[in-house]
Amino acid sequence: MDFAIRSARKEDMDQVLSLVQELAEFEKDPNAVEVTKEDLVRDGFGENKRFQCFVAEKAKDVVGIALIYPRYSTWKGPVLHLEDLIVSEEMRGSGLGTALLDEVVKYGHSLGVKRISWEVLDWNEPAITFYEKKGALVRRDWDVVQLDEKGIENYIENLN
Repeated sequence: MDFAIRSARKEDMDQVLSLVQELAEFEKDPNAVEVTKEDLVRDGFGENKRFQCFVAEKAKDVVGIALIYPRYSTWKGPVLHLEDLIVSEEMRGSGLGTALLDEVVKYGHSLGVKRISWEVLDWNEPAITFYEKKGALVRRDWDVVQLDEKGIENYIENLN
Protein backbone atom coordinates (compact mmCIF):
# COMPACT_ATOMS: atom_id res chain seq x y z
CA MET A 1 0.00 0.00 0.00
CA ASP A 2 1.58 3.27 -1.09
CA PHE A 3 -0.93 5.56 0.62
CA ALA A 4 -1.91 6.33 4.20
CA ILE A 5 -5.35 7.06 5.68
CA ARG A 6 -5.55 9.78 8.33
CA SER A 7 -7.88 12.44 9.69
CA ALA A 8 -7.99 15.54 7.53
CA ARG A 9 -6.30 18.75 8.61
CA LYS A 10 -7.18 22.36 7.76
CA GLU A 11 -4.32 22.55 5.31
CA ASP A 12 -5.80 19.63 3.31
CA MET A 13 -8.95 21.52 2.39
CA ASP A 14 -7.60 22.89 -0.92
CA GLN A 15 -6.96 19.34 -2.10
CA VAL A 16 -10.23 18.10 -0.60
CA LEU A 17 -12.08 20.78 -2.56
CA SER A 18 -10.24 19.71 -5.72
CA LEU A 19 -11.47 16.14 -5.24
CA VAL A 20 -15.01 17.38 -4.63
CA GLN A 21 -14.80 19.28 -7.93
CA GLU A 22 -13.44 16.15 -9.65
CA LEU A 23 -16.44 14.22 -8.35
CA ALA A 24 -18.86 16.88 -9.61
CA GLU A 25 -17.30 16.62 -13.06
CA PHE A 26 -17.52 12.80 -12.96
CA GLU A 27 -21.18 13.09 -11.97
CA LYS A 28 -21.79 15.42 -14.94
CA ASP A 29 -22.58 18.47 -12.78
CA PRO A 30 -19.33 20.49 -12.80
CA ASN A 31 -20.97 23.79 -11.84
CA ALA A 32 -22.81 22.45 -8.79
CA VAL A 33 -19.99 22.91 -6.25
CA GLU A 34 -20.63 26.09 -4.25
CA VAL A 35 -18.65 25.25 -1.12
CA THR A 36 -15.32 27.03 -0.67
CA LYS A 37 -12.10 26.12 1.09
CA GLU A 38 -13.06 28.61 3.80
CA ASP A 39 -16.43 26.88 4.25
CA LEU A 40 -14.69 23.53 4.64
CA VAL A 41 -12.22 24.91 7.17
CA ARG A 42 -14.98 26.62 9.19
CA ASP A 43 -17.36 23.66 9.09
CA GLY A 44 -14.79 20.93 9.63
CA PHE A 45 -12.50 22.57 12.15
CA GLY A 46 -14.39 25.50 13.67
CA GLU A 47 -16.28 25.91 16.90
CA ASN A 48 -19.38 24.22 15.47
CA LYS A 49 -17.78 21.22 13.75
CA ARG A 50 -20.21 19.81 11.20
CA PHE A 51 -18.26 16.93 9.68
CA GLN A 52 -15.37 14.51 10.05
CA CYS A 53 -13.12 13.88 7.07
CA PHE A 54 -10.61 11.15 6.43
CA VAL A 55 -8.05 11.58 3.67
CA ALA A 56 -5.89 9.17 1.75
CA GLU A 57 -2.44 10.60 1.26
CA LYS A 58 0.16 9.48 -1.26
CA ALA A 59 3.50 11.30 -1.49
CA LYS A 60 2.00 14.27 0.42
CA ASP A 61 -0.93 14.55 -2.03
CA VAL A 62 -4.53 13.95 -0.97
CA VAL A 63 -5.77 11.33 -3.45
CA GLY A 64 -9.01 10.31 -1.73
CA ILE A 65 -11.46 11.43 0.93
CA ALA A 66 -14.37 10.17 2.98
CA LEU A 67 -16.50 12.92 4.49
CA ILE A 68 -19.03 11.91 7.15
CA TYR A 69 -21.34 13.51 9.68
CA PRO A 70 -23.77 12.35 12.39
CA ARG A 71 -27.51 11.98 11.85
CA TYR A 72 -30.32 10.57 13.91
CA SER A 73 -32.84 7.96 12.80
CA THR A 74 -36.22 7.88 14.51
CA TRP A 75 -36.23 4.13 13.84
CA LYS A 76 -32.65 3.24 14.77
CA GLY A 77 -31.13 6.05 16.84
CA PRO A 78 -27.67 7.46 16.11
CA VAL A 79 -26.49 6.92 12.54
CA LEU A 80 -23.66 8.22 10.39
CA HIS A 81 -24.00 9.70 6.91
CA LEU A 82 -21.22 9.26 4.38
CA GLU A 83 -21.58 12.35 2.21
CA ASP A 84 -18.78 11.49 -0.20
CA LEU A 85 -16.23 8.77 -0.73
CA ILE A 86 -13.99 10.11 -3.48
CA VAL A 87 -10.98 8.40 -5.02
CA SER A 88 -8.96 10.34 -7.58
CA GLU A 89 -9.19 8.84 -11.04
CA GLU A 90 -5.56 7.71 -11.11
CA MET A 91 -5.98 5.81 -7.81
CA ARG A 92 -9.15 3.90 -8.63
CA GLY A 93 -8.64 0.16 -8.35
CA SER A 94 -5.71 0.56 -5.93
CA GLY A 95 -7.58 -0.47 -2.78
CA LEU A 96 -7.83 3.12 -1.64
CA GLY A 97 -11.65 3.15 -1.71
CA THR A 98 -11.72 0.04 0.46
CA ALA A 99 -9.25 1.60 2.90
CA LEU A 100 -11.36 4.76 3.20
CA LEU A 101 -14.59 2.80 3.64
CA ASP A 102 -12.87 0.62 6.25
CA GLU A 103 -11.93 3.77 8.18
CA VAL A 104 -15.51 5.09 8.02
CA VAL A 105 -16.96 1.78 9.24
CA LYS A 106 -14.42 1.53 12.08
CA TYR A 107 -15.20 5.13 13.08
CA GLY A 108 -18.96 4.50 13.01
CA HIS A 109 -18.51 1.32 15.03
CA SER A 110 -16.46 3.20 17.63
CA LEU A 111 -19.32 5.72 17.97
CA GLY A 112 -21.87 2.93 18.37
CA VAL A 113 -24.00 4.04 15.43
CA LYS A 114 -26.84 1.80 14.30
CA ARG A 115 -26.39 2.48 10.59
CA ILE A 116 -24.06 4.13 8.09
CA SER A 117 -25.83 5.40 4.99
CA TRP A 118 -25.02 7.18 1.75
CA GLU A 119 -26.32 7.72 -1.78
CA VAL A 120 -24.96 6.50 -5.08
CA LEU A 121 -26.09 7.51 -8.56
CA ASP A 122 -28.15 4.78 -10.23
CA TRP A 123 -25.87 4.81 -13.31
CA ASN A 124 -22.64 4.44 -11.33
CA GLU A 125 -22.52 0.64 -11.61
CA PRO A 126 -18.83 0.33 -10.60
CA ALA A 127 -19.60 2.08 -7.30
CA ILE A 128 -22.81 0.07 -6.77
CA THR A 129 -20.93 -3.17 -7.38
CA PHE A 130 -18.15 -2.05 -5.00
CA TYR A 131 -20.62 -1.24 -2.21
CA GLU A 132 -22.59 -4.44 -2.67
CA LYS A 133 -19.38 -6.51 -2.52
CA LYS A 134 -18.66 -4.82 0.81
CA GLY A 135 -22.06 -5.97 2.12
CA ALA A 136 -23.95 -2.69 1.72
CA LEU A 137 -27.62 -2.80 0.86
CA VAL A 138 -28.36 -0.58 -2.15
CA ARG A 139 -31.97 0.50 -1.60
CA ARG A 140 -33.20 0.94 -5.14
CA ASP A 141 -36.77 1.33 -3.92
CA TRP A 142 -36.05 4.68 -2.23
CA ASP A 143 -35.78 8.04 -3.96
CA VAL A 144 -33.69 10.94 -2.69
CA VAL A 145 -35.83 13.97 -1.88
CA GLN A 146 -34.28 17.43 -1.62
CA LEU A 147 -35.16 21.07 -1.42
CA ASP A 148 -32.32 23.10 -2.90
CA GLU A 149 -31.69 26.70 -1.87
CA LYS A 150 -34.19 28.07 -4.40
CA GLY A 151 -36.72 25.41 -3.38
CA ILE A 152 -36.37 26.45 0.27
CA GLU A 153 -36.92 30.10 -0.65
CA ASN A 154 -39.99 29.23 -2.73
CA TYR A 155 -41.35 27.08 0.09
CA ILE A 156 -40.93 29.90 2.61
CA GLU A 157 -42.58 32.43 0.24
CA ASN A 158 -45.59 30.13 -0.15
CA LEU A 159 -46.14 29.48 3.56
CA ASN A 160 -48.78 32.17 3.90
